[in-house]
Amino acid sequence: MQMQLTFLGTGTSVGIPVIGCDCAVCRSTDPKDKRLRCSVYLRTPEMAWVVDTGPDFRTQCLRENIRQIDAAIFTHPHMDHLTGFDELRRFTIEVDHFLPVYATAECLSVLERMFIYAFNGENRYRGYLKPFPKPIHGPFHLGETKVTPLPVQHGKVDTIGYLFERGGKKLCAYIPDCKTLLPQTLEALRGVDTLIIDALRHTPHPTHMSFEESLAVQREIRPRQTWFTHIQCEIMHAVEDPKLPAGVNIAYDGLKLEWMA
Repeated sequence: MQMQLTFLGTGTSVGIPVIGCDCAVCRSTDPKDKRLRCSVYLRTPEMAWVVDTGPDFRTQCLRENIRQIDAAIFTHPHMDHLTGFDELRRFTIEVDHFLPVYATAECLSVLERMFIYAFNGENRYRGYLKPFPKPIHGPFHLGETKVTPLPVQHGKVDTIGYLFERGGKKLCAYIPDCKTLLPQTLEALRGVDTLIIDALRHTPHPTHMSFEESLAVQREIRPRQTWFTHIQCEIMHAVEDPKLPAGVNIAYDGLKLEWMA
């Protein structure tokens, strides 16, 4: 195995079921309609890391029996991608164990305000969260995986997705929150094997891509496989997944993807 990716969550910012919603999806008993907040966990032979730590992060780690996280990377500073950050303390148990945290300068600034006790250097005890901020200025490596930030437009917030490459092969791109892909991002995506992209619902949204907008990207990039994520309760998996073109599917919580050597 070169790399394995687990969908920890595939839901929109409020999760599915939505509090107080009685729609068919929120009342569905299909596990594929139960969507925690968006996050993915990646493992390679050298290391493991998480992309985003939303409010469901503890539940997600317990469900997937996650025992190893060597780094955390973030897409943008919205509640549904940040607020489980303190749960990373279970991966910095020892006094001298620091966890690299990769994000834009803006996102790191928000994390430092929200979790000042973790960043101010005054709480370096056993079992406490000890982040090591790593501002993103371009591509970086996690083990033998090249990680390239992909700038996208998501409302008024600076947001990035990520392209993961190993051995010169573009294995996977993960873009959970976007409305528009910038030209340089589209160019970077050409030749990618697997595209994971925001596809909120059928109806238009001011800051997220609709199914048709995401399908337009898929038709231009032509990856081997495309998975939709960040799904709202307008979308019932069993109804909508079969309608999608060949090579395009709706992701669901717990789904695992693998790329072999």
